[in-house]
Amino acid sequence: MAPTSKAPPITELTERARDIFRRVVEEYIESGQPVGSKTLAADGALNLSPASIRSVLADLEQLGLLAAPHTSAGRMPTDAGLRIFVDGMMRVAEPSAQERAQIEARLSEAGPVEQALRKTSALLSELSGAAGMVMVPPREQRLAQFSLVPLGQGRALAVLVGEDGAVENRVLEIDTTAPGSLEAASNYITARLAGRTLAEAAKAMRAEIKAGRSQLDEASRDLVERGLAVWSEDADSRPVLIVRGAANLIDDEAMGDIERVRSLLDDLENKQSVAGLLESAREAEATRIFIGSENRLFGLSGSSVIASPYRDKEGRVVGVLGVIGPTRLNYARVVPMVDLTARSLGRSLGKLIA
Repeated sequence: MAPTSKAPPITELTERARDIFRRVVEEYIESGQPVGSKTLAADGALNLSPASIRSVLADLEQLGLLAAPHTSAGRMPTDAGLRIFVDGMMRVAEPSAQERAQIEARLSEAGPVEQALRKTSALLSELSGAAGMVMVPPREQRLAQFSLVPLGQGRALAVLVGEDGAVENRVLEIDTTAPGSLEAASNYITARLAGRTLAEAAKAMRAEIKAGRSQLDEASRDLVERGLAVWSEDADSRPVLIVRGAANLIDDEAMGDIERVRSLLDDLENKQSVAGLLESAREAEATRIFIGSENRLFGLSGSSVIASPYRDKEGRVVGVLGVIGPTRLNYARVVPMVDLTARSLGRSLGKLIA
């Protein structure tokens, strides 16, 4: 759908051309099929003959706003045409009261931060009918309190409380469950390493032990090592991106172009690259829209991404969420949906870590 020339500003089109162009785009987004002159003339709203409509369609194609996939088929918008429509002609459909209530209810449920992010990506997928994506914010957890509780049979429960109030639990396999060693390790981490990130705490601990300044016995030192390492390993293995609803991208229309679908799914597998695209929306004041070939990552698969940053209670951007789907996404509906979800997620995270 590459344009034959640089698309003109929408203001340079006649009122008749703008009206026909808008109807083509809206019909294409609704049906996913090229739109012909007979379809446009059928309802009589344009008050034009099919021949007159065909003439305007040909002009719009020459301008690079429309394209004809087959000789006898109707027209469909190019990426450049969709950009003009989104920026200058789209009539935004605000989420309904029911949709707003659904978003708020789903994101206000209690649970850890990661669970809230997974719920968000699934919710975006359900509401858009496409795939929902949430970029996990990098977390430099700072320690406030650390406890090791014996569970018996060579296991202990490690409980970490961060300065942000987040509480996480992990079960450790240990060589000893002696209460004295567990208590000494817990007190050491809380008293000596509080206020530091996991990486800072591990570095400081190793330096003290190496310099002989640590008064911990060997068993307690091993517990401290294990207690800090389990979170470091977990953080390293966390995905930078949560994607839900990829199956929505394989609809009847998509199956007609299986190579495009395969290309899109391959792109989604490369989560670091997708996260890089979302990262470019971090500084945006409003929701950003990437249409088809406008971004190299999804250019071959002919897909669009709608992305919006979400913020913490201080207004700082902590991550980005969005939707990916075919270029015929219902932008008028999905754009405000993504924006609302981003704001709701920010409020939800503020409550979780308050």
